[in-house]
Amino acid sequence: MNYTQELGPPRSLLPLELEGVSFSAGARLIIDDVSVRLDAGRRTVIVGPNGAGKSVLLRLCHGLLSPTHGTIRWNSPEAPGTARRQAMVFQRPVLLRRSALANVLYALQVAGVSRNHRQQRAREALLKVGLDGLRAHPARVLSGGEQQRLALARAWALRPEVLFLDEPTASLDPGAAQEIEAIIAAMHGAGTKILMVTHSLGQARRMADEILFLHQGRLIERASAERFFKHPRSLEAAQFLEGELPW
Repeated sequence: MNYTQELGPPRSLLPLELEGVSFSAGARLIIDDVSVRLDAGRRTVIVGPNGAGKSVLLRLCHGLLSPTHGTIRWNSPEAPGTARRQAMVFQRPVLLRRSALANVLYALQVAGVSRNHRQQRAREALLKVGLDGLRAHPARVLSGGEQQRLALARAWALRPEVLFLDEPTASLDPGAAQEIEAIIAAMHGAGTKILMVTHSLGQARRMADEILFLHQGRLIERASAERFFKHPRSLEAAQFLEGELPW
């Protein structure tokens, strides 16, 4: 049965709700009783000092890890293709030993996109990130910035409702980082929910609509970006912004 034709478009994945979520690795508690509801629209950026649990929280949301305690619930977990309606881009993308185009085509194949649509969607995604001219180049000989743009193209081709980003510009020079930020902004403008971890407060200021501040595995503060940077409510957040907590 064609889900879209027979039942109409699937319900939104969002909101994503975390209730009392904790995660431990051995005896170490990494995420401690986090409850938060993530809605569509706003760009959500997670910040906090080293060891706060930022990347682990992102992986829990994406489904790469399962919570030790608590629940993580999508709005429509029963909808076909739920896993394919979200995507994640890491600090260092894992690319296949194939051309840039073949990397995107493979992602579409795994996602179950019909062969008739793969070429067009892959070319469109590469064009959007400025890599169409390099589509025949081996992915692993591209520059660091080009590889990250390819990772974003691979995600964008899937047309995800939610995009998770784990330090997507941490290893890039300022020019390449600016290009990545522009692509992320374009994806947000096209309707994709952005949930991103960054160590760069400057990047958080530029890209966030709301901030989640983590410290020692706990969600200490949630606020609009403007309020967080101007008037943090918690002592820990104020110390973090003043550079008094270790990165």
